[in-house]
Amino acid sequence: MIATAAPLNATRVWWSAVRPATLAASVAPVLAGTAIAVYTGGARMGAGMLALLVGVAMQVGVNFANDYSDHVRGADKARIGPVRAASSGVIPAEHVMWAAIAAFAVAGLTGVILSVTTDWRLLVVGAACFLAGWLYTGGPRPYGYFGLGEIFVFVFFGLIATVGTVYAETLRITPLAIFIGCALGCLATAILVLNNLRDMETDSTAGKRTLATRIGRTRTLRLLIGLVLIAFAIPVLLVFLKLAGVTVMLVAFAIPIAAISARIAYATTAGQPLVRALKGMATAELAYALLFALGLLL
Repeated sequence: MIATAAPLNATRVWWSAVRPATLAASVAPVLAGTAIAVYTGGARMGAGMLALLVGVAMQVGVNFANDYSDHVRGADKARIGPVRAASSGVIPAEHVMWAAIAAFAVAGLTGVILSVTTDWRLLVVGAACFLAGWLYTGGPRPYGYFGLGEIFVFVFFGLIATVGTVYAETLRITPLAIFIGCALGCLATAILVLNNLRDMETDSTAGKRTLATRIGRTRTLRLLIGLVLIAFAIPVLLVFLKLAGVTVMLVAFAIPIAAISARIAYATTAGQPLVRALKGMATAELAYALLFALGLLL
């Protein structure tokens, strides 16, 4: 008996467009940042919950905006991976655009509340996040089409997300927060690298010049390995610098998860295995944050 794919419906298409696997990139920094805040003895859990809502809403907004912009520019034709809402034929493209705007609005309103109750200067950071999120694939010259997406993800979904969470909860920026922000930024960037590896051929055909299409598969794979190695080397550095106890080395238990994704990337260029690798790397980032939090607070 031949199995057939489940028919597309609006609920399934919308959920796919959310790209739930990528939400680890917004949850992990808040989780790790909250653990750092508790470790330093000044956590404000209400601020942490607001930061989590900002992060998730921003991630969803970026995903929807990317979905819409790629459809408009014709960059998602013959794409392998999650169903794209705007190109599915089930959801009108303008509905996806409005969904992106709504998600950004939720993040913006929550960010304003967080800033008013914490530090008004966070409004400047929030404005930069929104601008960067929309211009990733939107606007007249989207920087995601010019090989700069990895920098965006590292800075905003790693460094700023983690340090911002710690600052919102403690009103302090610490070296520990910066180091872990860099580590999570590396893993979040590794997720994007796997995504771009999967889409190299279709992106190149559509004129979407991601970093992967610019430097080629071999160098992109080296970048992937470098990002993972840096992420797992940072806890060693933290112990050496006496910024954290040896128990943060619990993050090593996430190494096999990341290693499996990297091995898949080296072994194949097929789309579906690379989709599994991407999801695996997202799981590795979330596991890293959980294990770091546990190790820090032991």
